[in-house]
Amino acid sequence: VTWVTGWPLSGLSFAAQTKSKKTLAKPNIRNIVVVEGVRIPFLQSGTSYKELMPHDLARAALLGLLHRTNVPKDVVDYIIFGTVIQEVKTSNVAREAALGAGFSDKTPAHTVTMACISANQAMTTGVGLIASGQCDVVVAGGVELMSDVPIRHSRKMRKMLLDLNKAKTLGQRLSLISKFRLNFLSPELPAVAEFSTSETMGHSADRLAAAFAVSRLDQDEYALRSHSLAKKAQDEGLLSDVVPFKVPGKDTVTKDNGIRPSSLEQMAKLKPAFIKPYGTVTAANSSFLTDGASAMLIMAEEKALAMGYMPKAYLRDFVYVSQDPKDQLLLGPTYATPKVLERAGLTMTDIDAFEFHEAFSGQILANFKAMDSDWFAQNYMGRKTKVGSPPLEKFNNWGGSLSLGHPFGATGCRLVMAAANRLRKEGGQYGLVAACAAGGQGHAMIVEAYPK
Repeated sequence: VTWVTGWPLSGLSFAAQTKSKKTLAKPNIRNIVVVEGVRIPFLQSGTSYKELMPHDLARAALLGLLHRTNVPKDVVDYIIFGTVIQEVKTSNVAREAALGAGFSDKTPAHTVTMACISANQAMTTGVGLIASGQCDVVVAGGVELMSDVPIRHSRKMRKMLLDLNKAKTLGQRLSLISKFRLNFLSPELPAVAEFSTSETMGHSADRLAAAFAVSRLDQDEYALRSHSLAKKAQDEGLLSDVVPFKVPGKDTVTKDNGIRPSSLEQMAKLKPAFIKPYGTVTAANSSFLTDGASAMLIMAEEKALAMGYMPKAYLRDFVYVSQDPKDQLLLGPTYATPKVLERAGLTMTDIDAFEFHEAFSGQILANFKAMDSDWFAQNYMGRKTKVGSPPLEKFNNWGGSLSLGHPFGATGCRLVMAAANRLRKEGGQYGLVAACAAGGQGHAMIVEAYPK
């Protein structure tokens, strides 16, 4: 075993691993481990969580993590949560959830937002705090409640209300009210659309599928695969990261409710959701609006071992990428994968478990085609050769966002825990997590199994 600045590196893992591949420990850098990660069931929006607020879901995930790990609350140095559509009353939802879950008021907490990779950003921010020696124990997570989103008054109405608030005399108030018009009452709805291009994400996914010649049948078949694998994993008890949540005034929720294996015949009946009448993206081959929350306990390896924990995985190299939000909005995995593999000194064949975020079937299949194209690598990525497409037998084997659901702020932790749990179950060593995000951004991270 090599000792560097007092921390054992996992050279001892060679004997324990099925394949004796090198470990990704770096000299003079702390090994960072995931001790455990949980999520409350991911539910279709408008179902059992619809009366709650986001911090209720986040608090439930934190309590689930505390219950499963028995980690003393005062050991946690920092808490970070990701979220995308903020509830106005709890803009720092991490702090409200932490206080609600009974963490010490001395434990700082902040909230990050980076579209669909918000939880990834929460995790890697935690990794940075531990690697730099600021913290030893961080809880990272994410939450989204699509059942209730902020719907604003129009700008004109808001201005009038603010001006009324400042008006001192009855005359000033009457003068302001006289300017009121009925069209002031039309509300502003949040949209899953790019601010820079005004294009909805589904529209962009449809264009991407067309650009890469991904057919409607290909997309429906991939979606059916996702739902079928998720159902199998759920039935076999493989989704061990799910913790039950007793919803106040309702029943206890124990499992994801969006897993619905259909038939290709049924799926073929659906009309295009975004580009009518010729589009290929439908409700059946897209991820659905989801409520959910996740939380992970991340530690420095030596701290976890000193506390008697058996970690699940090491968090290794990661990258963030950014492209043109118009034509390459959903190609984050294609750009991030070769970069993170290079950084780790690995190739596609070294990866035993792939966990990619499934925004749309068309997006996954377009990424496969882009990753498998030398032409795309040379003309768009400035690379000599393609990285290659992930083999399907190693890819999202327990379902993905299409079937399990996609609470924007919480999916990143689900991906990492799926990779870690699959590596443990299947005996692999390396997992690759990747995701695209609004704004044309993306993320990829290597997860290494902890030697048993």
